[in-house]
Formats: sequence, C-alpha cells, structure tokens
Amino acid sequence: MIPGGGQPNMQQLLQQAQKMQQDLANAQEELARTEVDGQAGGGLVKATVTGSGELRGLVIDPKAVDPEDTETLADLIVAAVQAANENAQTLQQQKLGPLTQGLGGGSGIPGLPF
Repeated sequence: MIPGGGQPNMQQLLQQAQKMQQDLANAQEELARTEVDGQAGGGLVKATVTGSGELRGLVIDPKAVDPEDTETLADLIVAAVQAANENAQTLQQQKLGPLTQGLGGGSGIPGLPF
C-alpha cells in the first residue's frame, strides 16, 4: 500500500462522523428548546410548538368562541397548530439541513435518528 495513495484515513473518517453526530444531537436539543408560533383566523387562535413539533401552548381569543359554532373554533385550532408545525419544520430544515447533508442527506444511515 502506497502512503497517501488515496485511501481514506479511517480514524479521521470516524472522528468526522462522531463530530457530525454530536453536532446533530446538539441541534436537535436546541430545536426541542426553541418555540415557534402559528396562528389562524387573523390571530384569533395562536399555537406554540417546539422546533421538534411538541405543542406547548394554545391561546384562543374570546371572540373566537361561539357556543353555537364549535366547528369553526376547532378548525381554527387545527389550522393554528398546522401553521406552527410548518414553522417548526422550516426551523428544522434550517438547523438540521446542513448537518444531514454532511451525512449523506439523511438517506437512512443505520443508527442515526434521521
């Protein structure tokens, strides 16, 4: 085997993979702590989720509450939660995208959670 003959240094590759995995874990922890909002009905219903998609809060303006029409309120709640989750997904792509691209685009690497 010729020194420097184009063979990758396995120790170096392992260190890089471990660093990327640690960076990914750190980004996932940050996402779990970061909160994003979504709203519906012009702000009548606001939902707050973490960057990882966990629902943390829901605020309903009293004007949205009509005992004769609970279906509209339910629709507003669903829309607000969906909007918050879309914002969380955008945040995930911003935080995790560069890291998963470095690991082959997250294409099913065994043992990694993406």
